[in-house]
Amino acid sequence: MSQHVARSMRRTLLLTSLPVYVLLYAPLALIAVFSFAPGPGAAGAGFHWYDELLHAPDVLAALRRSLELAFGSSILGTALGTLMGFGLSRFRSRSRGGVAAALPALIIYTPIIMPSLVFGISDLIFFNLMHKATGLFAAGLLTMGIAHVTFQAPYVALVVFARMAGLDPNLFEASQDLYADARQSFLHLTVPVIRPAIIGGFLLAFTLSIDDFTISYFTAGPGSTTLPIYIYSAVARKGIAPDINALATLMIATVIGIGLLQYGFTRQRERHPVLRTGD
Repeated sequence: MSQHVARSMRRTLLLTSLPVYVLLYAPLALIAVFSFAPGPGAAGAGFHWYDELLHAPDVLAALRRSLELAFGSSILGTALGTLMGFGLSRFRSRSRGGVAAALPALIIYTPIIMPSLVFGISDLIFFNLMHKATGLFAAGLLTMGIAHVTFQAPYVALVVFARMAGLDPNLFEASQDLYADARQSFLHLTVPVIRPAIIGGFLLAFTLSIDDFTISYFTAGPGSTTLPIYIYSAVARKGIAPDINALATLMIATVIGIGLLQYGFTRQRERHPVLRTGD
């Protein structure tokens, strides 16, 4: 009877989730299909529009800026997020209640749950005020990078914080018993143990940066057009064209690939059970 109930439940869950997956991925699949539309004068589907992208200077320039922005902000965001997650985990108070106990979660989750539109407008106002007061922080890649770091670091901190929460606190006491100072304990114990979380956090931050439009749009300046902004501008000018479908397909493939890598690194946490609390 229990096996029959389990099979019935699996069937129900499959029928319920299948329409959701169709709604999620069917539009992406259509974009990929339309990206192989025949070129002018061609008879069948092909890679004409992908070849056009490789010879489009505006697209290549936007790609270069997106990669520069993603790599630079992800490196800094990962460093800050790792330190944030480590600090919140190691120095949070387990004896306090109320707001004090929930403060680490509030610090991490508030930037994540905040709407991107509000975040982008806030950054725009802040950088405008700073530019008027100091003459610095003119709209461009610098302001975009700072804005990206501000929303990347909490995501990395969340991944690192979750990894740190699963560690046995006695490990850090044992390192002190072995005469390791705080720096040595962090470099030779903490970093190797949370390395999968750090790498996964970096890949997550990189994906968020490549995919971001709203915050980039509000903090961008002349000559700092990224791929999402370029796509938005191209669609506004000429509508959805096959070359835009090809560019969107490449971005989708990149994000999916990075997401799979991030998933693989974070899954490594389950392969080290001896480092978890209570083991």
